[in-house]
Amino acid sequence: MESFSLDCQQLQEYQPNRYPFLMIDHVEDVLPGKYARGFKNLTLNEWYFPVHFPGGPNMPGALQLEAMAQMLTVAITTLPDLKGKVTHALEHHVRFRQEVKPGNRLDIDAQVISWRRGICKGKAVGTVQGITVCEAEMTITIPEILETFLPKKA
Repeated sequence: MESFSLDCQQLQEYQPNRYPFLMIDHVEDVLPGKYARGFKNLTLNEWYFPVHFPGGPNMPGALQLEAMAQMLTVAITTLPDLKGKVTHALEHHVRFRQEVKPGNRLDIDAQVISWRRGICKGKAVGTVQGITVCEAEMTITIPEILETFLPKKA
């Protein structure tokens, strides 16, 4: 399987989130089941900047985490027969190192560590101009697949 890129329109075929909760703009390189790399361009007119925080706007940490999780999702939903599948978070361990501000481009590199039975373990790193600003170890699932492996309820 070869890697490829996804523009903002193609991305929406693999990522079920939509504005205002689509936290990535472009996937520059994805190798299904292995990794996805792309970015989010941050402009002052993002919906969260006026309230987080007035006079010192920065991207909320929860949304940085969401951007990393969405990039990891793309690394999985680009696998055959998974296009557009909904994912849910199971667990995240995240570290924030620096504020992400208007005018920044948040580059995200998400790596799949394992993918079995509808559960993906992965990690992602967010950088701005080559400096690590956030990183996370994540476990996400595609419930539709995971449920087929769970014991049946009586």
